[in-house]
Amino acid sequence: MARKPQIILSSLDLDRIEALLAAIPTSAFPGKADLQAELDRADVVAPEEIPPNVVTMNSTVQFTIQETGKEFCLTLVYPRDMDGSADRISIFAPVGSALLGLSVGDELVWPGPGGKAMTVRVKSIVYQPESAGELHR
Repeated sequence: MARKPQIILSSLDLDRIEALLAAIPTSAFPGKADLQAELDRADVVAPEEIPPNVVTMNSTVQFTIQETGKEFCLTLVYPRDMDGSADRISIFAPVGSALLGLSVGDELVWPGPGGKAMTVRVKSIVYQPESAGELHR
């Protein structure tokens, strides 16, 4: 299996996601252990130290799923910000969990819906709150 790319998280995102994870039972979120493992191995930095090429919460990301060749441009959000619009993806969705903390050019093999592995590749970051100066969104 390919080595997982290094992931970088802002301390603010980490605190918020860990609080959410603590509040939901594993039965309600099958990917909980996988996401927790990603958080545990991440390099954690202050929001103002996040490089501009890293996927953070509320970033808008252009990415592909290698197996299907499909390309998407979605904003990574907390579950409370999922409003039914097609351009958002929850951190608790398999692709959302996979994207968090990746840098442009990285790819990560992740359990997809139904447990089948998929490879998510980050092509570009269209918008990132930290580089836009919105450090506490």
